[in-house]
Amino acid sequence: MIDDTTVRHVARLARLRLDDAEEQVMREELSGILEHIDAIRAMDLDGVPPTTHVIELENVLRADEPRQGLSQEDALREARAVVDGSFEVPRMD
Repeated sequence: MIDDTTVRHVARLARLRLDDAEEQVMREELSGILEHIDAIRAMDLDGVPPTTHVIELENVLRADEPRQGLSQEDALREARAVVDGSFEVPRMD
C-alpha cells in the first residue's frame, strides 16, 4: 500500500493539487496499479515473445498506389478567390 507521503510527492511531481478525499482515491488507485504490476512480475513469462498489441493487427490501410489527382480546375472550383491559378488567402501579419 502506498503511503500519504508518496501520494503527495507524486501529486506534486504531476503538479496536481489534491484535497484529502482525492488523495485517498489516488492512494487506492496507485496501490491497485502496483498490485497488478506485482501480479505480472509473479508470472512465468519465459518464452513469451514481447508484443505491442494483445491481438495480431493486420494492415487496415488501403494499398499505397499512385492515382490521378485533381485537375487545377477541380481543385479551385470551390475557392472563394483565385489569383493567377492559385487560392487567394488573407495576408497574415
